[in-house]
Amino acid sequence: MSRQPLDQALSLPAIREQYQRLLQRLEANEREFRRLGRSVLRVQEDERRRLARELHDGIGQNLTALKHRLVQFGGNLPADPALRAQLEAAIALCGDTLDDTRELSRLLRPPILDDLGLAPALQWLARSQGEASQLSITVEMEPLPPLDDDLQTLLFRVAQEALNNVARHARAENVLLRLVVRGGQLQLQVVDDGRGCDPGTALRSGGSGLGGMRERLRLHGGRLDLHSSPGNGARIRAVIPLDGD
Repeated sequence: MSRQPLDQALSLPAIREQYQRLLQRLEANEREFRRLGRSVLRVQEDERRRLARELHDGIGQNLTALKHRLVQFGGNLPADPALRAQLEAAIALCGDTLDDTRELSRLLRPPILDDLGLAPALQWLARSQGEASQLSITVEMEPLPPLDDDLQTLLFRVAQEALNNVARHARAENVLLRLVVRGGQLQLQVVDDGRGCDPGTALRSGGSGLGGMRERLRLHGGRLDLHSSPGNGARIRAVIPLDGD
């Protein structure tokens, strides 16, 4: 009986060592999971960029050429009102399809994000979303440190999904999109004056897009906060460490 406490005491360092090894393996697995997840997102964005370029430079240019040929063809038509009406309808359809193709190209991967960076891309996003949804969107941005392509894409996609969420569900009139740096962390906030929601229900709902935002942020060591109540608008805050692994 006298040896049991001694044996147990002697085993404690071994138990602690095994626990530390297990913890290190879990942390290494988590880092690998994040790395692989970010790689998947990077491949997705590369594919979006390729498709957007093909839509713009391929189908878009072909539609532009077709529209010009239809206009030229109209100059040689006889003065037949029925034929001219049909041609004008075809030109209008071609123009609408061209506009839709360009818009789809921009939504897949806006060139402004790659060409000019995050700040102009967020301004463009707010302007285009505001026009499409009749929302008054204000953008506030502090000077930011240099951000790599992955972080810029992450912030843009989170802002895009958050604004889409407001447009679909909030019944808001005014939205504030704010990006600041606090305590070594990037904070992206989207605040609206809409009907609000129950945060728990919204975070569990697959149709809100919040789950996708949360998973994207998690891959960069970030988190998503939602503060809201029915009738009092909502505030979404994405927090991302600048020194994330």
